[in-house]
Amino acid sequence: MRRLPDSPERIARGVWAGVFTTFTPFYAMHFIVAALIARLMNGNILAALSGTFFGNPLTYVPIGVAALQTGHWMLGTEYEEVDKTLVGKFLDAGKDLKDNLMALFRDRPADWDGLDRFYDEVFFPYLVGGVIPGVITATICYLISLPVIRAYQQHRRSRIKAKFEAIKKRAEMEAAGITPVVEPAKPKPKLSLSRVRKAK
Repeated sequence: MRRLPDSPERIARGVWAGVFTTFTPFYAMHFIVAALIARLMNGNILAALSGTFFGNPLTYVPIGVAALQTGHWMLGTEYEEVDKTLVGKFLDAGKDLKDNLMALFRDRPADWDGLDRFYDEVFFPYLVGGVIPGVITATICYLISLPVIRAYQQHRRSRIKAKFEAIKKRAEMEAAGITPVVEPAKPKPKLSLSRVRKAK
């Protein structure tokens, strides 16, 4: 990410977009959503795609719990856990969607009750509740990544400039008929047992 050929501000905005997207319930579409948000913010799209990896098997559960609890609190509703976990409800919704789509080709009635409950209990509260923790977390990541990217790019520019200066100086010396002196690399001192014992 630090090597992306773009300004630190645009890269950091891309990171913001990617991290924020992980707090939305659009699973399997995070890349698309992050790219769209980055486009709207004039952020770096590749940085946004990288930022979506903030959501991973270790963080999805706390993200989902935070988004759902915040969403139900904002909407004044309650999350009915029953016997289904959050992942289970997403899987059931996917199964219902697949069955209803297949019903169109098998002359069977479609049943949308399960998806209606999923939308009311999970999807909409998740979508609403993910905004606050998503904005907070994405902003923290933005504030952390911006100075880091700036420092890295500045250091990289300094190294490149130093290399060009050395090449330019060598070319000038060769043009003047002066053979540039190349200093041999200093061998690294070997660590002997006697030195280790003395150090102790």
